Amino acid sequence: MRKLEPKQIEIGMIAAEPILTPLGQELAPKGTEITRQLINRMKLYRVEYAVVEGDAPETPAPQMPTQEAIPEPEPAPAPKPKVPKTHAEESKTHSQKVAASSEFRTFQLTYFQAIEQMKTTFTAAIEHNKPIDTEMLLASVSDLFMSRNTIVELFDMLYNMRTVSDAVYAHCLNVALISRMIGRWLKLETHDLNILTLAGLMHDIGKLKIPEEVLNKPGALTDEEFAMIKQHPKLGYDILKNQNGLDSRIKKTALMHHERCDGSGYPTGLTEDFIDNFAMIVAIADVYDAMTASRAYRAPLCPFQVISNFEKDGFQKYYTRYILTFLKQIAATYQSNRVMLSDGRGCKIVMLNQNALSRPIVQFDDNTCLDLSTASKDLYIKAVL
Repeated sequence: MRKLEPKQIEIGMIAAEPILTPLGQELAPKGTEITRQLINRMKLYRVEYAVVEGDAPETPAPQMPTQEAIPEPEPAPAPKPKVPKTHAEESKTHSQKVAASSEFRTFQLTYFQAIEQMKTTFTAAIEHNKPIDTEMLLASVSDLFMSRNTIVELFDMLYNMRTVSDAVYAHCLNVALISRMIGRWLKLETHDLNILTLAGLMHDIGKLKIPEEVLNKPGALTDEEFAMIKQHPKLGYDILKNQNGLDSRIKKTALMHHERCDGSGYPTGLTEDFIDNFAMIVAIADVYDAMTASRAYRAPLCPFQVISNFEKDGFQKYYTRYILTFLKQIAATYQSNRVMLSDGRGCKIVMLNQNALSRPIVQFDDNTCLDLSTASKDLYIKAVL
C-alpha cells in the first residue's frame, strides 16, 4: 500500500482505504477505482492523501561517478531573453493564482460545506416534508458573501468553482450570492436582503424532482424533455408551499423566476404587474450565472458579453430598475481592469459608456484609446484579465 497526494495518484489505481475529506466525509469507499473525476473531487475537498494498493516502485541507487568520469563543468547558458506574456497567458495565470491562493482554499471549503448543508436540508424537505432550516442556510451563504472584500474577488472565487459536478446545488448557491449583491445595490433592508438570499438559494429546488438523465443531458433536449424541464418552477413551488413560516416571496420566486415582464416566460406567461419583485431580481441572477458558466456547446461568457446579451433584449424581459442597476454595477466593477478584445489585443477600461455598457472606452499599452461603442460590432471584450 502507498500513501499518495492527489497530484501523485494515477487514474486506474485502487483505493486501499476509504478516501475521506478533512471533515470525515467519505468521497469513495475502499476498493474504488480512481477516476479523473475522483481526483478532482479530492483536490476540491482538500484531501491531503489517499492510500492506494500496490508497492512503491523501486528506484536504483544513484551511481557515483569515478574520478575519470567526472565531466568538465559546462559554461552557464546565456540568459534567455524575456518574452512578454500573451494576454491569453496573462488571463490564465490570474485564474491559476486565484485557484492556488489560501483564500480560495478557505472559500472552497466553506462553499462545499454550504452545498452539503443544502443537500441534507433539501433532501429532507423533498422526501420527508421536513421543515427547512433557513437560519442555518442563510448563515452559510452570508459567511461566503462576507469572506471576500470586493465584488471582483467574489466573482473570481465563483469562476474557479466551475468544476463542481453538483450543478443544481452550485447554481443555486451562486444565484443566492449574486442575488444578495443585487439586493445590496438596490439598498434593501437587512430582513428583505436575507429573504432575497434565501429565495435565490431555493429558486431551482424543483429541478431535484427532474430525472438526472434529463437534467444533465449533454445533447439537445427533445420537446418532451424540455417540457419536463419547464415544470421545475411548479415542482419547486409544490415543495415549498407547505413549509410553515417560509416567507411567501421565497415560494413565489421558485414559481416565477422564469416569468418575464413582456409575458414571454413560463410556466404561466405572466407580465410585469403580476410577477413578484424578488422573482424578477433572482431571474437576473439566474441568467447571469447560467451565461457565465461553461456549457457543452460553448465556453463561459465573460461579464461584458453577458451585459451585451442583456442589452439586446433585457429591457423588455426584465424589470427596468433592476436590470439597469445590475448592468451598471457589473460594468463599474471592472472599471480600470485589463481586458482582452476579440482580436487578441489587451487593453484597460478607462471609461464606461452609459448608453452602451458592454462597449466602454479602452486604452492600449501604447496609450492610444478606442471607443468600442463606435467600433465594428465584430470587435468586443472577450475576457476580463
